[in-house]
Amino acid sequence: GEIAGVEDAYIMFNNLFGVDLDLYLGQFQISDPLFKRETRLSFEDYEIYKTKVGLNSANLTYERGVMLTLGLETGTNFMLEVVNGNGIGAAGEDKRFDNDKNKNAMLRVSQDVGDFFRVGAFSYYGKQDLQSNTMSTTSDFLFWGPDATISFGDFAELNLQYVFRRDNDLLLYDNVNVITDKVETQGGFAELIITPQGDKSNQYGLLMFNYVDSDQKELNSKSLTAHIGHLLRRNMRLYGEYTFTQSHLLGDYGRFNIGIVSSF
Repeated sequence: GEIAGVEDAYIMFNNLFGVDLDLYLGQFQISDPLFKRETRLSFEDYEIYKTKVGLNSANLTYERGVMLTLGLETGTNFMLEVVNGNGIGAAGEDKRFDNDKNKNAMLRVSQDVGDFFRVGAFSYYGKQDLQSNTMSTTSDFLFWGPDATISFGDFAELNLQYVFRRDNDLLLYDNVNVITDKVETQGGFAELIITPQGDKSNQYGLLMFNYVDSDQKELNSKSLTAHIGHLLRRNMRLYGEYTFTQSHLLGDYGRFNIGIVSSF
């Protein structure tokens, strides 16, 4: 009942100048070089990636801009992104997709250690012009955090992510007063994926822990997810999932999902 628009929409130039250098132009997720949120197995999301603080629209999901990636024979990978910083909303009446002059930049480094371990770190900095009913300001923010992947042969893989975020000069309301001090937010997830026969598995399982802890208390939450799936075809899987969440805003609750995911 709704035209949802386009999410991933970019052009990639591969192996520029004869080396492992790729250039992306268009619309993509900032978190793609960390963990690909769009292709996760669970219905439950990577909460810290999509968290927004105050009126600032910046998070680690969809953006428009440029991304450069460089891979070295040593197993070291570098990534640089420069993006608009205001998500994937529609263009304004002036036909512009960017709502201010500011640009945001993210730098990431990742290193493979042997065949079963990878460790990385990133930093993301930017600014955004904010406007409330009575005030305006330019807020700046800084994200940083490490991530790691541990493989247990073909049987299992453990993905780990931690993100720290600091926002300055936010237009936040406490009762009737406007607060423009800094707000600190941290969070992350641990995701264990079990594939008994590696990439030939028709059955798989997943356990995930999510948390967000912020000075903006209504953002705080913790969740634990258990997920099992069965491949009906190579492009179609049946799954069942249960998530228990402790949320500052919504209290404690559980959610059960069953469904079919397919791709064409």
